Amino acid sequence: MGLMQVIVELKEMQSRSEAIRLQGKRLGCVPTMGALHEGHLELMREAKRRTGVVAASVFVNPTQFAPAEDLANYPRDREGDLKKMESAGVDIAFFPTAEAMYPKEARTWVTVEEITQELEGASRPTHFRGVTTVVLKLFHLMKPHLAVFGQKDYQQLKVIERMVKNLDLDIEIVPHPTVREPDGLAMSSRNRYLNPEERKQATALIRAIKKAQELVKQGECDPKKLVDEAKKIISKEPLAKADYVEVRDPETLKPIRRIEKSARMLLAVRVGKTRLIDNAELIR
Repeated sequence: MGLMQVIVELKEMQSRSEAIRLQGKRLGCVPTMGALHEGHLELMREAKRRTGVVAASVFVNPTQFAPAEDLANYPRDREGDLKKMESAGVDIAFFPTAEAMYPKEARTWVTVEEITQELEGASRPTHFRGVTTVVLKLFHLMKPHLAVFGQKDYQQLKVIERMVKNLDLDIEIVPHPTVREPDGLAMSSRNRYLNPEERKQATALIRAIKKAQELVKQGECDPKKLVDEAKKIISKEPLAKADYVEVRDPETLKPIRRIEKSARMLLAVRVGKTRLIDNAELIR
C-alpha cells in the first residue's frame, strides 16, 4: 500500500476500511495502548503475514483504568510509536481521541459475564467492561477480517474471544505467544517504570512459572502445591508482592482441583509500585 497513512477521525477510519474491503483485500488489525515495544511489533508483523493490509490503533483507553490507577502517567510516545509501526509494515496508524471515542452522551457498555469477575477483574472490577467496549468500538471502526492479540494478557484474550463468539462477530481472533526479554521477563509498556533493582527482582514471575512447569512435567498435578511453590519464589524477593497466583482451566479460567492434561498459571505481582502480570501453559 506504500506509505503508512495516519488517521485520527473515526468516520475516516471506517470509510478507509470499507474501501479496502471493497478492493477485495484482507484487513488485519492490532489494537494497542501505545508505548510500543517489540511485543507489539510482533503482533503487527503477524497480522501482516496473514493479511494484505494492517491497521494498528494507539488509544490509551480511559475506561479500563480505575480512579487510583496510572492513566495520567501511562507512557505515551506518539512519534516513537509511528516510527515503530512503519518499521513493522503497518499500513494504517489509527490515533482516535478520547473525546471522539467517548462523547459526553455515551452511556453504552459491552459486558462479558463470569470470566471477567476473577483474577484481573477481582481487583479491577470495571476494567474488562472498558476493554470489551473499546475493542468492540475499534472493531466497528477498523472493520478487520482478523485481529491479533498477545497471550501476555491471557484473560483479556479469552474475554475478547468470548465476546466475538457470543456476539457473532465475523472476525478471526489470532492469539500470539508472549514476547519476552532475554532474561524471560514478559515485554510490557509498564516495564519502563522499573528501576534496575526492581527490574532484576521482576524475573521472579518467570522463575515462578518455570518452577511450576517443571513440577508438572515431573508429575505434580495438585494446583495448590504449584501455587505454593511459585509464591515461595516470589516471596524471596524483598520488592515483590504477589497480588494473585492461580492455576486455572485454560478456556474458562475457572479453578481446577487437578491438572489432567493442561492448565494455565496466571499471576500478578507488584514489584515496587509497578504491577506486572504473566502467565504460561502447564502441560503434563
